[in-house]
Amino acid sequence: MSKLKLGTRKSPLALWQAYETEKRLKEFGYDVEIVPIASEGDLKLKQPIYELGITGVFTKTLDIALINGEIDLAVHSLKDVPTQLANGLQLSACLPRGDYRDILVYKSDDIFEKEERTIATGSLRRKAFWLNKYPNDKVVNLRGNVQLRIQKLIDNDWDGAVFAYAGLNRSEILKELDSKNLKYTFIENMVSAPSQGIVGIVTREDLDLSEISHKESQIAGELERSFLRKLEGGCTAPIGGHAKIKDGKVNFKGAILSIDGKEKISIEETQDLKNPEELGIYFAEKCIAKGADKLVEKIKAEIGK
Repeated sequence: MSKLKLGTRKSPLALWQAYETEKRLKEFGYDVEIVPIASEGDLKLKQPIYELGITGVFTKTLDIALINGEIDLAVHSLKDVPTQLANGLQLSACLPRGDYRDILVYKSDDIFEKEERTIATGSLRRKAFWLNKYPNDKVVNLRGNVQLRIQKLIDNDWDGAVFAYAGLNRSEILKELDSKNLKYTFIENMVSAPSQGIVGIVTREDLDLSEISHKESQIAGELERSFLRKLEGGCTAPIGGHAKIKDGKVNFKGAILSIDGKEKISIEETQDLKNPEELGIYFAEKCIAKGADKLVEKIKAEIGK
């Protein structure tokens, strides 16, 4: 086989994912070349993006490079990959899942003694879960790569910010927190984003990399993505979903919240492991039976979609 061109964005986290994927591919005898992709504007398509079904803020550039044949595979944090892939693309493999949990990075232990805090996050899910527990707090928007978000936390008078543990760990930022006078703790009441902690490998449909996939992680990812797809209906809603697979069974936690966190529909259930897509739909329908469809419509109206 000719050398596989592995496309990646240029952020430290994206490059970590690329090197881990390269390592796994080489274990299975593949020859790999890492190709950092510049910007969406450098990549031209003959067809309009909407005709190809390309979506996703963080994945669009690499999708275009895949479709153009400029790369053979693209590596992403799977939670950033839209549940509906562009025409001709597939989720071909997953790396072993890392820690899936969310953490609060904060400046001082007195954060837990305050009646009101200012917490930063760019995630509707994290905002909703936080406000569900701390309705008096102020949640401010926070965007950018993990390094930039940490710096913004330091530069502003916020009490803390919410991150994925895996992102900070893989970027080697966790071990730098002490030197920045920052601390962290896991947030127990949050259900993580579907596929959080999983690195996904997307290819064209003519390339099969299933032999390198970590099966349990891929099953969990597909189940969680199916749950999200069924509930979301094209709406960016505050939805959490996590599947824990053990001894032929899956324990699933799922939740959907209103943006202000005041309404919450959640489930936790254990089922025999079977078709992951069907199980994801099953768990979503459990939430719909509790009114999740009406909550999604309310969220769509609120965010203007």
